[in-house]
Amino acid sequence: MNAVTTPSKGAATRELILEHAYQLARHDGLEGLSIGALALGVGMSKSGVFAHFGSREDLQLALLDAVSTRFIEFIMLPALKQPRGMRRLRTMIENWVEWGHIHQSGCILLSAAVEYDGRADGALRERVLKQQSDWRRELARAVSLTMQVGELGPDTDPEQLAFEIYALMLGLHHDAGLFGFEQASSRTWKALDRLFASYQP
Repeated sequence: MNAVTTPSKGAATRELILEHAYQLARHDGLEGLSIGALALGVGMSKSGVFAHFGSREDLQLALLDAVSTRFIEFIMLPALKQPRGMRRLRTMIENWVEWGHIHQSGCILLSAAVEYDGRADGALRERVLKQQSDWRRELARAVSLTMQVGELGPDTDPEQLAFEIYALMLGLHHDAGLFGFEQASSRTWKALDRLFASYQP
């Protein structure tokens, strides 16, 4: 890279690096992300990669942000076209299940939660914690809206139901890789239907 590189070319190169980092991290995790392997994969020198990301941690943080944006757009954009209530909540979960299908060989957001849940405080752990907390709040908000339209009981605890949905989705991700997606998805939906029935008004 040189000083006269246009911003558009620089942005395109940054996206190329992130996309290749995404593929590597799906299999090796964020901690397994190697600048050397990444530079080789995109046909650049290590210093060329560092010209776009000041450090390995900066690259890891940028990758987390990029994947989180993909996840939210994949889940929420179609769901927001649905009316508030159970249809929107179920669409969110349907999209989440499909995300699990697409990423059953490795979801960076979930693997990051496992990688950093027991680590000492740091920038990566804080980013993972914020992303996971934000998504849990988004689920709880969808539950609250479903309560407001009378499709869940008035005594429903939105945070508790969001936790239970999240726990079932973790089970889906776990079982999809071990026992196959179809079986995992079928059992997850049976559990979700039973869970929603228990919260009916």
